[in-house]
Amino acid sequence: MNNKEFIAELAERLGYTAKDTQKLAGNLINAMADAFQEDQAVLVPNFGVFETKKKMERIMVNPGTGQRMLVPPKLVLNFKPNQSWKAQLKGGQ
Repeated sequence: MNNKEFIAELAERLGYTAKDTQKLAGNLINAMADAFQEDQAVLVPNFGVFETKKKMERIMVNPGTGQRMLVPPKLVLNFKPNQSWKAQLKGGQ
């Protein structure tokens, strides 16, 4: 499902226009991005938790040349699904 299809489906379910739904989705994403910038987790009830995690610096070895390189630390976005979603995905439902 691409963005256009997602917005159309969401607009139909909510009873809004596609333009209003696009604004709503954009505002939601911007609010989540602001929370991530402040190192806060975002809990979506009955869905899961989005959070940022810091990966420490590490040494990587190029398998072709054997050269060792230092990979700097970075922040990554992590998603932890709700237990009910995990059970549904494992059960193939």
